[in-house]
Amino acid sequence: MGLNAIANNRFFSIIRFFAALQIALLVFAGNAQAQSQPVLQKFLNEIPASEFIPGATAYGPMLDNIPAVPVMKGGTVMGHAYITSDFVSTTGYSGKPIHVMVAIDADAKLLRAELVEHSEPIVLIGIPDRKIKALTESYSGLDIVAEAAAGGSGHDLNIISGATVTIMIIDDSIVRSSIKVARALGLGGLNNDAANAGPTHILNMDETSINDWATMSGDGTVRRMTLDVGQINTAFEETGDDRVLKHAEPGEPDDTYIDMHTALVSAPSIGRSLMGGAEYGNLVDWLEDGEQAILLMGRGTYSYKGSGYVRGGIFDRIQLIQGDISVRFHDRNQRRLGELAASGAPVFKELDIFKIPADAEFDPTKPWRIQLLSQRVVGPVEKTFLTFDLGYNIPEQYLTALAPAVPDAVIESEEDAAARAALWQRIWKSKKVEIGILVAMLTVLTGVFFFQVQATKNARVFYWFRMGFLVLTLGFLGWHQNAQLSIVNLMALGASMTSGFSWDAFLMDPLVFILWVSVAVSLLFWGRGGFCGWLCPFGALQEISNQIARFFKFPQWTLPWGLHERLWPLKYMIFLGLFGLSLVSIPLAEHFAEIEPFKTSIILKFVRSWPYVLFAAAMLGAGLFIERFYCRYLCPLGAALAIPGRLRMFDWLKRYKECGSPCQTCANECFVQAIHPTGEINPNECLSCLHCQVLYQDDTKCPVCIKTAKRRAKVAKSTAHSGDALSHLTNHPNIKATKES
Repeated sequence: MGLNAIANNRFFSIIRFFAALQIALLVFAGNAQAQSQPVLQKFLNEIPASEFIPGATAYGPMLDNIPAVPVMKGGTVMGHAYITSDFVSTTGYSGKPIHVMVAIDADAKLLRAELVEHSEPIVLIGIPDRKIKALTESYSGLDIVAEAAAGGSGHDLNIISGATVTIMIIDDSIVRSSIKVARALGLGGLNNDAANAGPTHILNMDETSINDWATMSGDGTVRRMTLDVGQINTAFEETGDDRVLKHAEPGEPDDTYIDMHTALVSAPSIGRSLMGGAEYGNLVDWLEDGEQAILLMGRGTYSYKGSGYVRGGIFDRIQLIQGDISVRFHDRNQRRLGELAASGAPVFKELDIFKIPADAEFDPTKPWRIQLLSQRVVGPVEKTFLTFDLGYNIPEQYLTALAPAVPDAVIESEEDAAARAALWQRIWKSKKVEIGILVAMLTVLTGVFFFQVQATKNARVFYWFRMGFLVLTLGFLGWHQNAQLSIVNLMALGASMTSGFSWDAFLMDPLVFILWVSVAVSLLFWGRGGFCGWLCPFGALQEISNQIARFFKFPQWTLPWGLHERLWPLKYMIFLGLFGLSLVSIPLAEHFAEIEPFKTSIILKFVRSWPYVLFAAAMLGAGLFIERFYCRYLCPLGAALAIPGRLRMFDWLKRYKECGSPCQTCANECFVQAIHPTGEINPNECLSCLHCQVLYQDDTKCPVCIKTAKRRAKVAKSTAHSGDALSHLTNHPNIKATKES
C-alpha cells in the first residue's frame, strides 16, 4: 500500500472518529439536559406489583410531589411504593447505592421491604445474598409512626455478623425514607409541619467564654453516659438468649464498662474550653461551611471506636441521631485529640473529634443523641447487639434566637443537586494527597512516552524504573486506593447515557475519574498501552509475579504464532458478549463481568468465596508461564480500549527497515507477542512497555546497531592508523632534518 493510500485511510479514520464523537456529544447533551428519572422508575418495570405485594394488580401513576407510586388492588389503593435511594443517601462499602424497594400503607406501617439491588463486596465474603434479603424482608409490619416518635430507633436492630455496616445502612435508609414518605403523604397522622420547621436558633459564634470541667458538666455542656459491667451483663441476660451467659463481661459488677461523654465543640465557647485555643483554631480550619463537630470522650473496657473501622473506614459502633436523620462517621471525618484543655477534666483513654457533613441536615441547636452499639460474641462467627443512647441538648447560653423560618418542600431538586456537588467536592478535597500522587505518576509516564529515546537509552535503568512504576501502580492505585478500572465502568456509563447522565456519580471517586480521563486522552496519542501496560493494577500484578517466576527459573512458554493469533480475538468476543448483555440487563452483564478477576484480586484482595479466588489464582498462575496471559487473551476491558485505540493519531515506536526481515529480535522478545514475524507492531495488542525501543538502540542485541557500531569502530580504527602513519612520517630523521634546515 502506498504512502498516499495510508495517509488517506488515516485521514478518513480521523474524520470518522470526530463524526462519531460529535454524535456522542449530541446524545450526551440531550441526555444531560433531560431531567433524571427517579430510581423507582427502573424497578417498576422489573418488579410486577403482584410479585411485590400479594394481591396487588398494578402500580398507579407516579405522584407529583414525591417519587412514589400507589400500589393498586383493582380500584383500591393498598399503599405506596418507593425506593429508599430516591429519598436518602444509601451509599455502602462499594461506593454505590443500596436500593431497597418499600411499600407503606395508610396507617404508616410497612407492607413490604425488598432488597432489589446492591454492589456490596462485604456480602461476598461468605455471606449469602439471601441472608441479607431475608433480613430486609423482616421489616414488614414496622410501625413508622412509632419510629418517628423514637427518632428512628424504636425497633430492635438485627445484625448479621460480618456485614454490620451494610445492615446499618439498610436499616437507616428504610426507616428514614419511610418517615419522609409518611410525612409527605400524611400517613398515620404524620405531617411535615415539624419536619419542615426551620431552625428557631443558631449557634452564638460571639460567645467565647472559657469554662472549667465542673461548670460544663453541671450545666449540660458536656453530657455523660456510664455503664458498669453488672449493668451490661444484666442487659444481655434480659434478651433471653442463653448463649450470652457463656460470654459475660469479666470483672466485678462495679467495674466500668464504658464511661462516655460528648459535647458540641464547633460552638466556640465549648470548643475553646475543652480543646484549647490552638486546637480549636485547627478545627475551624478543618471544617467547611455548614459543617459541625462533636467531641467524644471514653474510658472503660469497651471502646466506642473499636478497630473494625480501620478495615472499612466506617465507625460501626456509634451513630448520631437527630429526629429522623442519622449520621455515620467515616475515618476521613475523624481526628484524635491528645488531651483536654479544660481545668479539672478527667483523663480519658479515647478522645476523638467527629465532623458532621453539611449535607447531613444536622441542626446543632436541636436535641440529638449518640447511639452506642454494644456487641457480644455468642458463637464462632455470630454476635448479638444492644444499643444505648447518650442524649445531648446544647444549653441556651450558646444559642441566639431566630424568627420562625418558612417551610421548604419535601424534596428540592436544586438543593439535592447542590448537596451531591458538595459531596463530591469534599471527597476531592479529602483526597488531595492521593490525587497529587496520581497526577505525578501520569506526568512522569507522559514524559517517558514523549522522550522515549532518552528514557530507554540505558536498558538496566529503564527496567528498574518500569518495575518500580508497576509496584506503585499495584500497591498505591490497586490495593490501597482500589482504583482499578473495569468493563463495568463502561457499562455504567452506557446505562447513564440512556437513563439521564449526571457527572456527580462519576466524580465520586476522583482517582478512577482521573484515570478514565487519562485513558481517553492517551487513546488518541498512544492507544490502549498507556493504561494496560502501566496503570492497570491487575496487569501490574501479572507482570510482577511473572518477573518473580523468572527469577526462580520457572519455564516460559511462547505460543506458536498461528495459535497466538487465533487466541487473542477471544477477548473481543467476551467484550461483545458483555456489551450485548448490558443492552438487555445491566445487573446480568455485571454478573458475567466477573470474568474480570479485578474485584477479587485488587478490590477484595482475595478475601472472597473460593470459586472467585480459584479463578483469579488460575489467571495469575497461567501468567507465571505465559506472561500477561489474561491481558493477551481474555481481558474485555483491554478489548474495549483497543477498538477506539485504533484511531490513535501518531506512531511513536521507531522501527528499522530490517525489522522483521531478517531481524526477529524484537518479535521474539516482545512479552505479549504484539510484533508480527514480518516486523509490524499490532497496536491492538501492544502494551507500550517500550522494550522494543530499548532494543532499538542496544548495541549488543540489535543487528542494525551492531552493524553501525562496527562501522564506527572501523572508521575510528582507520582514522587512528592514519594519524599514527602521519606521526611516524613527521618524526622520520630525514624529514625532521629537512624541516630544521
